Amino acid sequence: MNEQTIQAEMAGKGVLKLRLATHLDEVRAAQRLRYRIFGEDMGAQLHSAIPGHDVDDFDDHCRHLLVWDESTQSIAGYTRILDNEGAWAAGGFYSETEFEIGTVLSQPGRFMELGRTCIHPDYRNGITIATLWMGVAEILQSGRYDYLIGCGSIGLDRGVDGVHALLGRLRTEQLLESGLGVRSRQPLPQAVIDEAAAAPMPPLLKAYFRLGARVAADPYWDRDFNVADVFILLDQQRVAQRYARHFLVAA
Repeated sequence: MNEQTIQAEMAGKGVLKLRLATHLDEVRAAQRLRYRIFGEDMGAQLHSAIPGHDVDDFDDHCRHLLVWDESTQSIAGYTRILDNEGAWAAGGFYSETEFEIGTVLSQPGRFMELGRTCIHPDYRNGITIATLWMGVAEILQSGRYDYLIGCGSIGLDRGVDGVHALLGRLRTEQLLESGLGVRSRQPLPQAVIDEAAAAPMPPLLKAYFRLGARVAADPYWDRDFNVADVFILLDQQRVAQRYARHFLVAA
């Protein structure tokens, strides 16, 4: 992708640039940010061979998309991208470690998976996430991918009841059809649904829905991260239309 520059009107911040990591130092910086967010802030149990970094077996097969602050020489936002070719080399998509998605992947077309998406605490605003999505949308379209997939996390602060209640509120058009056969490999325990106990909608999941994404109603219990993950599927044709209408205006 071509490097893009966004003038970020944020106190104490300068110019944000979108770019793909081109050398190991940039990847390591992203892995340190991931460790800070997931390991320190969220308390996730990370199984990494490098202290202070979040590293897994998929990283070497991914492209790493950075929202870079030129003034501080640091990463403001991040996500990694794994496509069909990278997944073949890695032994599968990350989503396949949590869900049975064979029927989804058997559909004709190319797939692009997002993962480990995070925003630095100092940059959690509409500009940074919109900038990151601009990069995602450009790669999705320029790479001629047909589908975007990934796992969206819902916190367990309100317990499993809160997750089930939140999913119970989703509209039909936000849910994947049962015929796709998406199944969790580690189902979240069942609970009595209490609408009043619904967990808040995570900002990232909300952004996916704005683009027209659909999720599987059968969540995965990620004990290491203490979250419930839902499988996300987004058709490229839907993101092309909604991206132009929502994110270009927002940015």
